[in-house]
Amino acid sequence: MVSDRGLEVLRAIVQDYVALREPVGSKSIVERHAFGVSAATIRGDMALLEEEELIVAPHTSSGRVPTDKGYRVFVDRLQRMQPLTGAQRQAIARFLEGGAQDRDEMLARTARLLSQLTNQVALVQVPVRRQALVRRVELVAIAEARLLAVLILDSGRVEQRIVDAHQRIDPEEAMALGRAFTETIAELAPAAAAERLASTAASSPPALQAATGAVARALADMLLGAGGDRLYMAGASHLVREERDFQRTVTPVLDAIEEQVTLLRLFDEMGAEGEVATRIGRELAGPLGETAVVASTYSADGSDGHIGVLGPTRMDYAGNMAAVRAVARYLTRLLSED
Repeated sequence: MVSDRGLEVLRAIVQDYVALREPVGSKSIVERHAFGVSAATIRGDMALLEEEELIVAPHTSSGRVPTDKGYRVFVDRLQRMQPLTGAQRQAIARFLEGGAQDRDEMLARTARLLSQLTNQVALVQVPVRRQALVRRVELVAIAEARLLAVLILDSGRVEQRIVDAHQRIDPEEAMALGRAFTETIAELAPAAAAERLASTAASSPPALQAATGAVARALADMLLGAGGDRLYMAGASHLVREERDFQRTVTPVLDAIEEQVTLLRLFDEMGAEGEVATRIGRELAGPLGETAVVASTYSADGSDGHIGVLGPTRMDYAGNMAAVRAVARYLTRLLSED
């Protein structure tokens, strides 16, 4: 059980590490914060925090840095999300109201604004009125190694694409593969269906693995367009500048952002978690496991979209949460007026 002072020590460690990007020691805490106790006492508090896996020593004889669990406790129990200042709110209003000719331009401007406010990657989802569901997939062999992939949604929309199967495939095999894809993704919304495709391709029979993978990639591209879901993104350069916050390289994170499907799915999940939601480190899957996402929801013409920022776990959670919330509220107001 961590004491109240121990939690305040955790707050100090998070704030100092975010600000300075250096492991935090007991001596610096005593010097920078008014605890009124000795460095030895602070070291005792830090030992308890380490036992609770809230902080960790990245190197022998170094200070401590927060863990994913420590950031989560900070966000849920310790951070104070202050409202933006009047000057910041006026700047947001001027930026969003000036120069946008239509909704898409306004959403693109919003992504640029949020990235400037937070120094993170900013993401703005285009809202859609209704998610059309997948009805079926049809595959037609049109040459020895070429297929016509047809995606049919319950809205009546039909997408099709010529696919290089990278192997010989006969008409019966093509029809059977189409039925298998239908069983996998029928009745799913496009974003969920696209995410499901990856596991389907990985578990396909070895004899049809090349064709299955090629069709899955083509269907994922069609689903992303057919669903109407897409993201405006700004500020990828911020992530590159913070590359040393990642253990290896930031490239897999950038690839995941470009694919969009994972983020669209994540936004849908986070939309049910309150006005401002956060996911931190291990709470995110795959290449996003070293990042944090802060997201909120905005409304436009009876439908909802999502807005958020993505960056390393070493981020200003209080400031980013306040900025995301404020920009989402302004965007709702402006789109409602339009």
